[in-house]
Amino acid sequence: MLPLPARFAGIILAFAPLFVHRSWRHAQLLLIGAILAPGPRTVASVLRILGRAQERRFVNVHRILNRAAWCPRSGGRILLGLLVDAFAQRGPVVLGLDMIERRRGKRIATKGIYRDPVRSSDSHLAKASGLRWMSLTLLAPIPGRGASGRCRS
Repeated sequence: MLPLPARFAGIILAFAPLFVHRSWRHAQLLLIGAILAPGPRTVASVLRILGRAQERRFVNVHRILNRAAWCPRSGGRILLGLLVDAFAQRGPVVLGLDMIERRRGKRIATKGIYRDPVRSSDSHLAKASGLRWMSLTLLAPIPGRGASGRCRS
């Protein structure tokens, strides 16, 4: 395993309770590689950035995402806690929520057409097609910037 700075290792270790010991080694690789990988964060690009593209048992790393018994919802809870601790210790926590992921393709079986509540009114119905999926965003102030997002002079 790569030697990591203590602060970085502490963040990665927060996710350790989600996995059993055997799968934690592979999950740790995925976490570190996903942070380091530029562009799309696929398992192949994660292994490439870590110098393990030619690894013989790369399929074991893939299995962490589809076969290992871990709870993504618990992982999201841990991640949200880390983000709030890092960016919103003082003041209110503001969250943005989006319910539809707009993707296209023949293989997306659960795609549907949903009423868009933001763009719809009593007289106008706006529809959006996509997957019913929940996306949560932490909206935190950037230090040195005002409420408008512009730099202070």
